[in-house]
Amino acid sequence: MSLDRRKFLGAGAIAAGASLAMGAPAIATAASDKTFNWKMTNAYPPGSPFYVQGPGSPTDFCKRVEAMSNGRLKIQHFAAGELIPALEGFDAVSSGLVEMNAANAYFWAGKIPAAQYFTTVPFGMNTQGMNAWLYNGGALKLWEELYEPHGLVPMPMGNTGTQMTGWFREPLDGVKSLDGLKMRIPGLAGKVYSELGVAVRLLPGGEIFPALERGVIDAAEFVGPYQDRRMGLHKAAKNYYTTGWHEPTNVTELIINKKAWDSLPADLQAIVRLCAQACNAESLAWSDAVNAEALEDLVKNEGVNAQPLPDDIIARLREVTADTLASMAAADAPTRKVHDHFMAFREKYRYWSGIGEKGFMNLES
Repeated sequence: MSLDRRKFLGAGAIAAGASLAMGAPAIATAASDKTFNWKMTNAYPPGSPFYVQGPGSPTDFCKRVEAMSNGRLKIQHFAAGELIPALEGFDAVSSGLVEMNAANAYFWAGKIPAAQYFTTVPFGMNTQGMNAWLYNGGALKLWEELYEPHGLVPMPMGNTGTQMTGWFREPLDGVKSLDGLKMRIPGLAGKVYSELGVAVRLLPGGEIFPALERGVIDAAEFVGPYQDRRMGLHKAAKNYYTTGWHEPTNVTELIINKKAWDSLPADLQAIVRLCAQACNAESLAWSDAVNAEALEDLVKNEGVNAQPLPDDIIARLREVTADTLASMAAADAPTRKVHDHFMAFREKYRYWSGIGEKGFMNLES
């Protein structure tokens, strides 16, 4: 082969290689330019602070994702009733009607009893412990396994922190005062209260105040000082009890349709996870700030009597809670798996938090 021919073939190979090299970034760029337009539904009504709007809320999440993705993933948010009824988000996402839903996992207890553990557990862990379990204790993987048969990808997206026991029209005087009491209370706590003779009522947020004011119910639990004051519950009852036994934490759940999730490139998946984590931290910080102001106002200016539950009530609630959780775990294999995992982590976390966080809190008091 002549020297000139070798030069020609060599130059051709170099040019071809350069062309392929130039073509690769072009393909990658085309993929990165693809846009996604999704819908998110919500279990809570329009305008709800924390649950719909405000720092760390689902609408805040949607804005963060669009900004961080430079508009490649846009999520249109629909509050309860704007696209589907409040508690149909699980089925809507599972079927692919929408790509996302914001709610609380304990709403799906009728479908998946173990889901309740991923919102809160009575006498369970506080928010720090819950986040430790979810992000670093293996719980997120359990949650994903639990939802996989339904074609869903779950993750935490918010937290109210510890919630108040609730509002009572009359002061509580020991365990006997719970017998026959009519109370609005959701989740596992409702099962526990019912064992103590409480007539549990499940009412949506908008119906709580009129029911409490008219005496249709004798007591009600919602969230905490800021949200409760906004609903005017202090105008219907003045006895505000605490301990947070029933909801020592409260996780906002984001669920995503698995097929839609798999269609996202890795960088957009990372953005969704990071924005959800950011909202989890931001919503808790906001809740703690506004609850501090609201509680002070309720006590100083609205005549509210904020106090802990009587000791005998707490002791009895603890006993019944343990029995209730054990019965749930015995009746359902997936629930037992999640229950055992949760309790094992809780014991380790309690040992550390009892020395660390609780030790410091005792110093403050």
